[in-house]
Amino acid sequence: MSTATTPVKPAVRVPPALARLLRHTAARKLLLLAGAAALLVPLAHAHWGSGSWPHALTVAVDGPLGRANDWIIDNRDSHWVFLYFFGHISNAIVTSVHAVYVVLLALGWAGVTAGATLLAWRCAGRRAGLTALLSFAVCGLLGMWVPTMRTLALMVVAVAASVTLGALLGLAAGLSDRTFRALRPVLDTMQALPAFAYLLPVVLVFGIGVAPAVLATVVYAAPPMARLTALGLRGADKGVLEAVDSLGAGPVQRLLTARLPLARRELLLGVNQSIMMALSMAVIASVIGADGLGDRVYQALSTVDVGSALAAGIPIVLLAVVLDRSVGSRSAGRNGRAQTPSARTRTALTWVAGTAAVAALGRLPGAGSWPDHWTVAIATPVNTAKDWIVDHLYTGLPGIGGTADLAAHYTGWILDPLRSGLTALPWWGALLLVAALAWPIGTWRTAATAVASLAAIGVLGKWDTAMDTLSQVLAAVAVTLALGFAIAVAVARSARTERLLRPVLDVFQTMPQFVYLIPVVALFGVGRAPAAAAAIVYALPAVVRIVGQGLRQVNPGALESARSLGATGGQQLRQVQFPLARPELLLAVNQAVVLVLSVVIIGGLVGGGALGYDVVFGLAQGDLATGLVAGTAIACLGLMLDRVTQPTKAKEAH
Repeated sequence: MSTATTPVKPAVRVPPALARLLRHTAARKLLLLAGAAALLVPLAHAHWGSGSWPHALTVAVDGPLGRANDWIIDNRDSHWVFLYFFGHISNAIVTSVHAVYVVLLALGWAGVTAGATLLAWRCAGRRAGLTALLSFAVCGLLGMWVPTMRTLALMVVAVAASVTLGALLGLAAGLSDRTFRALRPVLDTMQALPAFAYLLPVVLVFGIGVAPAVLATVVYAAPPMARLTALGLRGADKGVLEAVDSLGAGPVQRLLTARLPLARRELLLGVNQSIMMALSMAVIASVIGADGLGDRVYQALSTVDVGSALAAGIPIVLLAVVLDRSVGSRSAGRNGRAQTPSARTRTALTWVAGTAAVAALGRLPGAGSWPDHWTVAIATPVNTAKDWIVDHLYTGLPGIGGTADLAAHYTGWILDPLRSGLTALPWWGALLLVAALAWPIGTWRTAATAVASLAAIGVLGKWDTAMDTLSQVLAAVAVTLALGFAIAVAVARSARTERLLRPVLDVFQTMPQFVYLIPVVALFGVGRAPAAAAAIVYALPAVVRIVGQGLRQVNPGALESARSLGATGGQQLRQVQFPLARPELLLAVNQAVVLVLSVVIIGGLVGGGALGYDVVFGLAQGDLATGLVAGTAIACLGLMLDRVTQPTKAKEAH
């Protein structure tokens, strides 16, 4: 009797190169994406073609938005929602700003200067107090005392509301996982939005004036406070919390005695970030009627009056520096030490005496408004110097021609080809490219969000315009990263270079976005090139700081091992420092993209065109359809860029 044998199938041999490739998660994701593309792309091409975004997939929202715009305008002065809800909010804001402004005027220039000096000294030390004293003195010398007080009054109200709202949201997110998961995408979206996108909705509801400026500032400045508050509460030491629980503390006691004190540094950093973003937004809000320094800069920019713009821009920078020094991470560390009861008593007595002195100074003769004969007019000399610089640098430089030729070459050789390439890319190819960039460094959720954001731009009918904006962003980001990485390497290798560049980076990092438009318009004229130049200068300090810190924090043992093997400085940088500092490098890319986008959008004021121009046009004409659709497209573009440059671990998505 014979027995049948079953033939053994030979094992499938996987090529070693493919096996090594499949061990990488990113490679497996890209192979899956390639398989899906092989199935879906032919169907998409057959139904909708391979050119720009197909018209069949767009949704016309102009009609509904136009009707909503007309309804709001017709009912803004009569409907109960506006009269008894939005009207009361507007009145409360205007009253609060006016009350703070009256108090500042009552204190007078001497009282405000003395009070700011005492506050900065108490929070951050003598150097910060001296900086505050000199800064407010310069504001008066430039003849900008009253506009500075108007901006400061708006800032006080906006920051108080931003910090309160952000702290409440952060408290809820820090104590509840469900709330944290619900708020995180909202805060991510709000933080990726450029400042300009916040203006049109509040203008439509509240009109032009102080109230919409404050509300737009609050919405823009609250997310950092919320995120950092949640981060501090969720990152509290588990051992300390367990010890507090073992002593029988209730939820409120646990919060007040453990969680909040442990999160003190994050809370102060959140206040600092809210202040800086509020100041930046308060200046931009001059476009919708906010009085003060921002309005002076905006009016001067509209006439290319660089002297007047600089006279108003310097106080903005000084105010930012004072606020940054007074409520920053340095003050958090300085004031983190516990005081004895006697020290607290002396501090209280000092503050009482200082407050009395400030009030007395405000009532001295001549201590009200800044004396006119103590001012220095810099507009005329600055404009004269600007004319000389333009005459000698704008054209006629040997070899390069001048800044006008540089702007023309940058536009013709970089921006135009990049825009043509992006607009010629098949719409499904752009979606695939975004998925291929977002999925390997994140999860399927982040990739889906990025693809959906880009698709939403096409659905809104802003595909070609968004590609124009994207070309400006990508070109400026490339220049920013090239310069930033080069400077950061020098900073990381030389302590002297780091000390020399630190004050420069501090000043540039605290300057609001609006101020950067002043010099570039004089040097490059109007167009896409000056918007890109302002974006590069604005984003460069953040890239230098993040990359420099990442390179300095590389394990010294790894560098010593590389040196012992004979590695050169360049090899150490490429093969040791850059790989070990990869998280910081990716964070620098993400921040460069977000910061560049925010200034490129504002570049619509100086001829940048694209989505920024549509928002400016919508604001100027009160056209909700144009402005809101462009603002939504900007939000989607910012969210997409944030997702393709922000690494996300799988466990963070749950």
